Amino acid sequence: MAKSVSISKSTKEGTSLDTLVAEGKTLKAIWNKRQTVQKKLFTADTKADGFDTRLGKLLQELKAQSPLDSGQISRQTLATYHVDKIDRRRRSEALWFVENEVACRDFIKSSKKGFTSLSALQKAMAKASKEAKANSEAEATTEEPSKEEVSDVGQSKVKLSKEAIVKNIVKACQYSGIDLLDIAEALMEIDTVSEAEKAETKEAA
Repeated sequence: MAKSVSISKSTKEGTSLDTLVAEGKTLKAIWNKRQTVQKKLFTADTKADGFDTRLGKLLQELKAQSPLDSGQISRQTLATYHVDKIDRRRRSEALWFVENEVACRDFIKSSKKGFTSLSALQKAMAKASKEAKANSEAEATTEEPSKEEVSDVGQSKVKLSKEAIVKNIVKACQYSGIDLLDIAEALMEIDTVSEAEKAETKEAA
């Protein structure tokens, strides 16, 4: 049974409905302004002398000086350098940004919409990387000949043209990872006269 939705009397009459639409429109305008401000802050914070860049570089130095193999920075060290009160997530993102600065700046430059935070940038880059990997795997699967195609080489009873034979040999080499030059050399070593005589003897028998 479908869940019933109760509607207030004022909404049914239409007066409150108009008010809610107007409220939503106002909130959208406020949100758009905040997004614009956030984009400007992001641009400023990720400049060479911006907040996140400076924070990331400081943390990178502290990480390099850490006595731990993992490079983890102790809370005492963070307090000593007065960055312990900065949000933990913001510190992590700033360090990630500096450690991947070239890739991050290239990605930001290629973006049409821009970003409002390092969190949004991380998410977008992770998604793009995942899609690129999936496309690469799909292309590799498409280009790789199937086992059925390779197994058919030399088994067909139908006479093949020279071009078809070459095509099948190329597919077999790609599938097996064999250099075509090795196949060419092997073919040159075959005594074609003897092979022809064996074929004729087999047919006569």
